[in-house]
Amino acid sequence: MKKKQTVDRDEVLKIAALAKLHLSEEEVSLYTDQMNEILEYMKQLDELDTEDVEPLSHVLDQINMTRPDEEKASLSRDEALRNAPETDGEYFIVPNVIEKS
Repeated sequence: MKKKQTVDRDEVLKIAALAKLHLSEEEVSLYTDQMNEILEYMKQLDELDTEDVEPLSHVLDQINMTRPDEEKASLSRDEALRNAPETDGEYFIVPNVIEKS
């Protein structure tokens, strides 16, 4: 007996289109099956009793694990511009990305 699918071919094609992927018919079939297997596996979580389980925001008990904000020396202008494809000696020169009308 074939198990009920929760993701069908059209949904896989829609997801592929959103991701700008071109899939063969074999891939569509494979991914449909794989996505349904994943969802079936995830349904097992519904069977767990989570009534007394505290929600987690992080798996480790770490709070504010950031480095201190300390002033450090930065690159000089010459160092920053050294590998740039084009500069005027003071700034990066980049191609226009918006055409003026």
